[in-house]
This record gives sequence, structure tokens and C-alpha cells, in this order.
Amino acid sequence: MEFKDFNAAQIRVARPTDKFDQVISFYEKGVGLPRIGDFEGHRGFTGVIFGLPDSSYQLEITKHVDGSPCPAPTKDNLLVFYIPSKEELDHVAKRLSLMGYFEVEPENHYWKEKGITIEDPDGWRIVLMNTNGI
Repeated sequence: MEFKDFNAAQIRVARPTDKFDQVISFYEKGVGLPRIGDFEGHRGFTGVIFGLPDSSYQLEITKHVDGSPCPAPTKDNLLVFYIPSKEELDHVAKRLSLMGYFEVEPENHYWKEKGITIEDPDGWRIVLMNTNGI
């Protein structure tokens, strides 16, 4: 059997929050990510797992009973969603704005060319990018 230098069955980005319900609502109801799992009582942690867009790529949001201080490190730490359909991108952006999350000026103006940058309740930023990706 020949092995590649790197092979992963799944990729998950996990991060804590003290605004658990707000952040879950942002990604589930606002962005529209599918919830593919959740858990409670795992050594004090509670979490929700979203598909990005399916179960192969995941975003996990957690909270701990003792709190999870987690300020966003910079304005250029981004989760970028490549959305080929301009209509779908506009729909997601409008849904987020109705929830009180509006476009912000990106740190790197590259993201403004075909995208919309929005901060989640913790100040972490997403970019809704109107391209097919790379």
C-alpha cells in the first residue's frame, strides 16, 4: 500500500465561546449550516457540530461549565465560504442582517472584491465569497 504524505478522513475546526446560544444561532439560522451533531456533559463541555457544507468538513462550537474566554485574535482570522450563486450569497447576507449582523470592512481588501465580511457574536469573521473557490 502506498501512502500519501498526508491523508485525513475529515477536518474539523473547533473553537470555544461564552456566547454559545448566539453563536449557534448565527451559524445555524443565519449562515444556514446543517447541524450534524451535538453533545453535552463531555468533561464539562457542551458542543454543536456543523457541516461545512457536509460531514467531511466540520465546525464545532463548544462551551465549558467553567467558561471559555475567547476573544477573536485579529480581524483577518476568517472562515471563508465560497458560494457560486450570487442570489444564494445575497440571501444568506440578508438573513444575517435581519438578525442584526451586518457587513464589516475587511482587514484585507481582497475579500471585498467579490465577498461580504460579517462578524459573528464573538467577533470572529466569516466571508461570503461569490466564487467557485480555488
